[in-house]
Amino acid sequence: MSQHFYHQPRSRVMTNSQLDSASLMFCAKFGTFQRKDTQCQAFVKRVITSHLFRLIMITTISMNALVMVLGTDFETKYSLFRLCEVSEIVFVSIYGAEFFMKLYVDPINYWKDGYNLLDVMVIIILLIPYSLRKIKGQYYPFLHIVDGLQSLRILKLITYSRGIRTLITAVGQTAYTVASVLILFFVLMYIFAILGFCLFGAPDRGDVNNWGNLAMAFFTLFSLATVDGWTDLQQQLDSRNFALSRAFTIIFILLASFVFLSMFVGVMIIHTEDSIKKFERELRVERHMILMEEKQVIVKRQQEEVSRLMQTQKNADYKSFSELVENFKKTLRHTDPMVLDDFGTSLPFIDVYLSTLDNQDSTIYKLQELYYEIVHVLSLMLEDLPQKKQSYSSENIHEK
Repeated sequence: MSQHFYHQPRSRVMTNSQLDSASLMFCAKFGTFQRKDTQCQAFVKRVITSHLFRLIMITTISMNALVMVLGTDFETKYSLFRLCEVSEIVFVSIYGAEFFMKLYVDPINYWKDGYNLLDVMVIIILLIPYSLRKIKGQYYPFLHIVDGLQSLRILKLITYSRGIRTLITAVGQTAYTVASVLILFFVLMYIFAILGFCLFGAPDRGDVNNWGNLAMAFFTLFSLATVDGWTDLQQQLDSRNFALSRAFTIIFILLASFVFLSMFVGVMIIHTEDSIKKFERELRVERHMILMEEKQVIVKRQQEEVSRLMQTQKNADYKSFSELVENFKKTLRHTDPMVLDDFGTSLPFIDVYLSTLDNQDSTIYKLQELYYEIVHVLSLMLEDLPQKKQSYSSENIHEK
């Protein structure tokens, strides 16, 4: 008996340790697992990230939405029944192919993206009507609800629209702040609902239709907060001669509509602006990375050209290096982009250099005017010089 009690915990410990070691070995092997179809994976990844694939998916989703709009008219749906059935099969096939392609490229990280999970949810909603028709039959009472949920297919556009994703990110970032504002708004409505029920909900001479119980008071306060038909509500209170009704209505409208709703809109605008700025920064970084990749490609191609020409020089024994350069110039095309990393080709230097050239031009123009003045003075001096010589010769003759 004692041996049984001593050996049982030991066997449990051994079992747990074996499971832990097995799980660690599995994780280690899975972490070091390398796929053997890397080339096919890279090809499929290029396909699903290409602009053509995005255009095909956006067109498919838009056409699916159009077909669903046409299906809301029974006459059109009856006349285009075959077309709707075939198009439904095509749309479901394309969505399924997209799902399997993305899952094939990255089967682990695929489930970590919320937008991929949204696509999975849409695919599940696509399969629910077929399953219910097979299991419950064609006349299942809740089948029309499932058919109505097919409108969620258009949510797949979110995956292919960065602008919509930016707005959704902004809404997600404002969730905590918006929740705080809504809680404060609910507290305000709770206080005024109790106050309104006590003031205007008396069963004998009160407004029972609008303030008769707490639920009606909440609904009436929501109408006042949206400033929708508040004059009719106030007129009903005035007809019953409630003294504090106007002060009650004005104070609640000021607090609910002009304070809390404005606060809600302001919070949304601030976070949306921050998300848009972040989105623009990401676009600039992506453009910079694309330019850097193009630059590396150009530099590599030019290095290969120079290396090839240098090897050609060794084999052909050119007379001089200038001849090699001339041959290299012949390989260049006027459409080839140039990599400008030198300081002399930077925009600030070009700006300073052009302003310096303008100053030099103005200086040269002033020097030119000065030279014209000097030439003019010298010409006047030359004109006066023969007269002085003539007067000097006449004086010499008179002296003789």
